Amino acid sequence: MYLMTIGEVSAAFQVSARMLRYYEQAGLLESARREGYAYRVYDADAVQRVRQILFLRKLQIPLKEIGRMIDGDKEESIRILQAHIRGIDDGEAALRAMKKGLEGLLRLLCEDATGQSPTELMRESMVEEWTETLPLKKHQFKEEKAMRSEKEMAEKGSGIRIVLLPPCTVAAYQCAGDAPEEAAGEVMDNFIRSTGLYEKKPDARLFGFNNPAPEPGEDQHGYEEWLTIPDDMEVPVPLTKKHFPGGMYAAYTINFPDFHEWNFFKEWIQTNPAYEADYQDPARKTQGGCMEEYLNSVYSSHMGWPENGIDGQVDLLLPIKRRK
Repeated sequence: MYLMTIGEVSAAFQVSARMLRYYEQAGLLESARREGYAYRVYDADAVQRVRQILFLRKLQIPLKEIGRMIDGDKEESIRILQAHIRGIDDGEAALRAMKKGLEGLLRLLCEDATGQSPTELMRESMVEEWTETLPLKKHQFKEEKAMRSEKEMAEKGSGIRIVLLPPCTVAAYQCAGDAPEEAAGEVMDNFIRSTGLYEKKPDARLFGFNNPAPEPGEDQHGYEEWLTIPDDMEVPVPLTKKHFPGGMYAAYTINFPDFHEWNFFKEWIQTNPAYEADYQDPARKTQGGCMEEYLNSVYSSHMGWPENGIDGQVDLLLPIKRRK
């Protein structure tokens, strides 16, 4: 039986390894571990499942409904598809009505020979008549979207914390490839279990960051993970021992794998009145000092993640300083 690694599946379908792992956590996909393979592997059935998931996602069907379609009966799938088709039909009807209103208004202006202004031509009776044909209740105005966006930004921002990370000793591992997060995670997971780290340091923390960060047009990039350890602990090759000086960070918790929230987080710091980003030398290609902390990861690894562990959450960590 031919098996594909997570990196091969990621490259074949242009989907990140992180997203494939999320599909597994959501119960949509299963992988296996085989002797002689360093990473998760997928059999032909799993690869076909990936193809189906991505096809349905391109049709804008949410993951929860995809799960019901893949694992449910035909009647359930029919109900889901019919509901989405109705939504598209409603949207198309709204667009046709708006196009008709625009064309009518354009024709009115082009055919007018009185020299009246547009506001004079748009008589009250005509506006009321045309308004009735437009599905404005289903149409969201741009200014309403902007107001909602500002509200969402404020609500998200209320969940951001300012934290001081203390100096610490870390076991570090860096690798590059098509799925470096997966490879680095495997190495750290093995180290945590083989050393019984949780028993020795139950407050151990795991951080990660791109190193080097992905370049446009390139399939491969690097990733480095830092695991806090006791100062006197020795680490085996290929891990190295480093000192992290600590510092001040803004922290924002996300559910795995919502890493697109980095975009919001960096927009937030640009307009913050009290703090500004304190990015490191961009030439290092390590996200400017930004990091991701995998919450409860050491405990989950110790307990046999993910079967007996804790659902994945991640703190996005952005280096900051006070504005002058």
